[in-house]
Amino acid sequence: MRPSKRPGDAARLLRHALVHLCLIAGAVIMLMPFAWMALTSIRAPAEILSGGFWPIPESFHGFKNYETALRIAPFGMFMLNGAIVCAVILIVQLLVAIPAAYALAKLRFPGRGVLFGLIVAGLCVPIQVPALPLYMALAEFKLLDGLFALMVPFFLSVFAIFLLRQTFKAFPDEIIQAARVDGMSEFELLWRVVVPSAGPAVAAFSVFSVVAHWNDLYWPMIVIQRLDHAPPPLGMLFFAGSESGSDFGSMMAGAVIVTAPLLLLFLVARRRFVQGITMTGIK
Repeated sequence: MRPSKRPGDAARLLRHALVHLCLIAGAVIMLMPFAWMALTSIRAPAEILSGGFWPIPESFHGFKNYETALRIAPFGMFMLNGAIVCAVILIVQLLVAIPAAYALAKLRFPGRGVLFGLIVAGLCVPIQVPALPLYMALAEFKLLDGLFALMVPFFLSVFAIFLLRQTFKAFPDEIIQAARVDGMSEFELLWRVVVPSAGPAVAAFSVFSVVAHWNDLYWPMIVIQRLDHAPPPLGMLFFAGSESGSDFGSMMAGAVIVTAPLLLLFLVARRRFVQGITMTGIK
């Protein structure tokens, strides 16, 4: 005779089904704008303005929309600017945050708790708060309207220090002591022993950083006036105000072009990203 299922098994199965239904519903809500953007990019103009909600386009107009977007706006230049800005910001952030996070996690010195408290407090300060003094400083040194002006306010990331500090705290002290006994300096110990074990956390922060600065529109609108220095979001504004007019199909095609690198980045780093989030305990 087959054993009968216990009531607890049915309740557990129902609970898991409800959890997965909630997750699926949340995923649909989050992905719907992106799906609608992609579908709009291949619709004909008349179909877009008709106001219908049928998801499947009646006629394929994608080649025309993407050709118009690439012809009117220099998306290659926008994306190159964005790639340079994101790469330089990320490299400098990691070079600054990794030693700072290691010192806060593993070294003993006076004021360590106060410094960490300031780091946590810094997480609560949005970019809009120091925007005016940063703008005035860049204007004083005649550094506005350039890629450096886009990057310099973000070279120090308190979020990176906090995230990596949480990771480094979990690293075994016994390994660090053994490395010190073997004659390693703190610099060698950090970069040759500790950092390689923090790959998932570094990957997770890299995704956060690249997505945040690739999509940033507030700061570029303040410091950039010339088209040849515009990152992707600001370039989209130039594109929306150009001769494309109300051609929403080509505008959405441009948005797909700008969004595609972020999607590829997440697909490449998704496993490391999830590992980094779970390792640091940030949910």
